[in-house]
Amino acid sequence: MTPWKAALTVYKNPKMLTMLILGFFSGLPLLLIFSTLSFWLTDCNISKTAIGAFALVRLPYSFKFLWAPYVDRIDLPVIGHLGRRRSWALVFQTGLMLSLLALIRTNPAETPLLTAGFAVAVAFFSASQDIVFDAFRIESFSTNDQGAASATFVTGYRIGMLASGAGALYMSVYLSWTAVYTLLAVSGLIGMATILFVKEPLKITRPRGHFFKEAVIAPIKDFLSRDGWFLILLFIMLYKLCETTLGTMTAPFYTELGFSRAQIATVAKIYGVLATIVGGIAGGALVVRFGIMKSLVVCGILQGLSNLPFAYLATQGDSMLWLSISVISDNMASGMATSAFVAYMSFLCNTAYTATQYALLSSIMALPRDLLSSGSGWLADRMSWPTFFITTSLFSLPGLFLLFLLHRKFRTPEKQ
Repeated sequence: MTPWKAALTVYKNPKMLTMLILGFFSGLPLLLIFSTLSFWLTDCNISKTAIGAFALVRLPYSFKFLWAPYVDRIDLPVIGHLGRRRSWALVFQTGLMLSLLALIRTNPAETPLLTAGFAVAVAFFSASQDIVFDAFRIESFSTNDQGAASATFVTGYRIGMLASGAGALYMSVYLSWTAVYTLLAVSGLIGMATILFVKEPLKITRPRGHFFKEAVIAPIKDFLSRDGWFLILLFIMLYKLCETTLGTMTAPFYTELGFSRAQIATVAKIYGVLATIVGGIAGGALVVRFGIMKSLVVCGILQGLSNLPFAYLATQGDSMLWLSISVISDNMASGMATSAFVAYMSFLCNTAYTATQYALLSSIMALPRDLLSSGSGWLADRMSWPTFFITTSLFSLPGLFLLFLLHRKFRTPEKQ
């Protein structure tokens, strides 16, 4: 096994800084249409069931594989000389900034469909941006370094979530939600400047032929040629189900217990994100030391167990101690699991079809998050909070069972 000290030296690679920055601007939009959006909707007196239904606006994350082949294969006119990855990134970043500015200027109480429409636009441009960033990451690092690159990207991602989570909540105490969203949207200019300065990854040589056949059919056919592809897809759908189902309901949960916005921002959004960052780095090192599969098992178990402190918190009221324990343990486990999971999906991608295959896999991962978590509000309305969190903890078991089957029956990725 690789010594821990040697495993951590991979983070000295200068390209990791690029991953940190790209991760930041990948993570920034998500909470603006997730938990931060839930706080805004709560302030507008929107019901829990309706807040849960707003999870459907994130469906573009689940269907980005539909347009990923075009992003993967087509060079843009005018700015295409910047490189395929960089030029597409600039287009999507511009669309993301404009859609965020439009979203916050709607009134969800009076025009909920218009609010939802612009939220879908935010999700579309954010998901499309992720197609480019994921391809950029996979094409920039060797298989050995994918775990650390994933951990660094996730670290940046969580810092971005810190800005759009705790940062947004703190700012909302002094500023209007319109001002908060505007400031965060305009910060995207920094991400655009970064894209202009980074180096385009080496262009992958791909076979020439009919576009649809080579860009759409070929990457899917290549993936389906793998042993156990169906179990792999089921595993990807279910591995993080316990975390995503819980996440949609945390905002109304904290509010019902009586925590102030400042308390939530401090514990849930600052301590929690810091715990995720530490967990992400630990998860990346875990992959380097023990391999992907063993790391997935350990992190999957921790991910399920970490939902249980929330059940106890529900019986303690506004206890800052148990809020801290619940949030830190949950986010630490989530960070570890995400690093191992992203490394696993990166390993599955053929570099000839990087953007398309990773978009397909990450879309499949997002589908249960967006569809099943949309019913989490309905579930929370019909259960006590302790029962709800115990139930979400049990959602970790199907993914672990599929992981066991994959390890027993088919060739699985280990350390290179």
